[in-house]
Amino acid sequence: MIYEVRTYDLVPKTMPEVIKRFGEGYEERKSISEMAAFFYTEIGPLNQIIHIWPYKDENDRAECRERSLSLKGWPPGIGDFITRQTVEIFKPWPFSPLLEPGSFGPYYEYRSYMVTVGKMGEYRARWEKALPTRSERSACSVVMECDIGTASKLVHIWPYESLDQRGDVRKTAEDDGIWPPKGDASIKVIDYQENKILLPASFSPMQ
Repeated sequence: MIYEVRTYDLVPKTMPEVIKRFGEGYEERKSISEMAAFFYTEIGPLNQIIHIWPYKDENDRAECRERSLSLKGWPPGIGDFITRQTVEIFKPWPFSPLLEPGSFGPYYEYRSYMVTVGKMGEYRARWEKALPTRSERSACSVVMECDIGTASKLVHIWPYESLDQRGDVRKTAEDDGIWPPKGDASIKVIDYQENKILLPASFSPMQ
């Protein structure tokens, strides 16, 4: 399983039109393969959309993308509204949940970490030990490592019913000492962290 994560920065004030056109085009595109989710930023970088596409492997991705070129309504006509595109291929960690359709949010915290070079294995071991207990407080949607694109990048996504729930869960998990994942404090494992709060578009399989 791989996830293609496409992040687009948009011209200000064009978000409603972009979502409208994308949703219309997706009605035809999903006959070939369905995406996992379509989000837009609520807190964090403004005017940004993120769409995530699951594929069996790189060959499946290439075949689906090739077939989509024959569609009349795809790609959606949003090119004039895009100022920057980032495309990355991720692989979920073996113990990670996989992205599934359903109502889990509507708030999704999308956290991106740059892991210290050479320390991904150490950090993965910490997660594998700590995630089950942390997930008892609130579910994780996915933990995935970038395979093609940005080296040493980790992304994890957490759904919440409200921002208040997010704050409460994170505080109690930290106060109880179960999160963040613990390890040898002398070993540096993270160089940079970024997070954003996302909301799903109406046509997103994840809500």
